[in-house]
Amino acid sequence: MSDPIDHPSVTQPSLDDRDGPGASPRPSYGRSYSDLGFGRVVAQQVRGRFLTHEGEPTSRKYGLGAQRIERFYLRALAAPLPVFLAWGLGGLLLLNGFFALAYLALGDGALRGGEAIGVSDPFLRALGFSVGIFTTTGSAPLYVVGVTAHWLVVLESFFGPFVLVAMAGLLIARLTRPRMRLRFSESAVVAPYEGGRGLMFRIVNVQPGELSDVQVRVSLTLLEDVDGAKGRRERNFYPLSLERASVDLFTLHWTIVHPITEDSPLRGATPDSLRDAQAELLVLVNAHEETFSTRVTARASYWWDEIRWDAKFASIFASSAEEVLAIDVERLDRLERLEPGTTSNPPERELPVEIVTQ
Repeated sequence: MSDPIDHPSVTQPSLDDRDGPGASPRPSYGRSYSDLGFGRVVAQQVRGRFLTHEGEPTSRKYGLGAQRIERFYLRALAAPLPVFLAWGLGGLLLLNGFFALAYLALGDGALRGGEAIGVSDPFLRALGFSVGIFTTTGSAPLYVVGVTAHWLVVLESFFGPFVLVAMAGLLIARLTRPRMRLRFSESAVVAPYEGGRGLMFRIVNVQPGELSDVQVRVSLTLLEDVDGAKGRRERNFYPLSLERASVDLFTLHWTIVHPITEDSPLRGATPDSLRDAQAELLVLVNAHEETFSTRVTARASYWWDEIRWDAKFASIFASSAEEVLAIDVERLDRLERLEPGTTSNPPERELPVEIVTQ
């Protein structure tokens, strides 16, 4: 932020501080300094967000090679099931088409027996033969003639089952992989909250499986001026206190709220101050996934321009014929506009006493 803000409940060490025999003790005010594992010194070099909105790290690791196989495996696990099946079927057709062209390239006499199946198109005959060899289901009454053609059949009969086993392994890994699919609201909102302001966002479980014992941790990172060092700024991390940090049952949705009080690092914040501080909200969620009975995690991030002001979330609840609790997930991102300045101007309770009395 352009003007340094004193946060009395958070330790803000300087880059010049180093542990050593002559180092002065660092102050502590009851809440520990946390950089979430990014590294306090390294984090000062970042001029951008740490995570994408979907929770993917923006950092890079060099010197490990391309890792194409590992990345393909992870993408295959993360891809939606229709996309995975479409790519798998397309890949199988492409490989069999390649082998069919190879059989055709050997000449008209390399593949025989097509008269008995009633298919006149040479490529379709070769494709049907290739699929039978590739999948080990058999190709009768088609057969090959010639040494080169037989070697091609041997190659395909080894290669085909290997590819099918690899695809089956990917499919089994997808089906047995415990995970949760949380949908985060598109934006975070600074909205009216208990006579003041609150920073809030919403999440919902979009999978049929149930989650329980859901726990959330939210941190805020700000690029702030260093006291006594003109023109020098450092990035600080602040864990945010929440209205509630866990829920036992997560059957509908959850609006996660950070009350902006006099102890909050967002005290006195405005849209301009968050932009100047390159503010980022980092969200970590872990829960008990009941289908596989294990803990699962999810991450998300809100950059300063993904935080809305002078607005509040619209109601997500929907009427139900069965008179049970119901929500409309399509309303998760819906906002209601408020009067300009409702939350973009900080209330007096957040301002320092000397400013209020002026």
